[in-house]
Amino acid sequence: MKPVVLYTTSPCPYCSQAKALLKQRDIPFEEILISYEDEEGWKQASIRSGGMKTMPQVFIGGKILGGYTELAAADRSG
Repeated sequence: MKPVVLYTTSPCPYCSQAKALLKQRDIPFEEILISYEDEEGWKQASIRSGGMKTMPQVFIGGKILGGYTELAAADRSG
């Protein structure tokens, strides 16, 4: 299985939903928690994701999948 990395912030309902979905499916993931005050962390996450400004950011095998909406869609499609 390709490694899953999840950039999150708190509080963030979509981040919580993404983590819950991955846990429900027994998919291990690394969580990188970025505080709202961490400007450099947000900048690096945005660069890595190709410009996303929202959380969560879901990476699978080092490639951006998207946020919670894209994760849920991928789950529904199998």
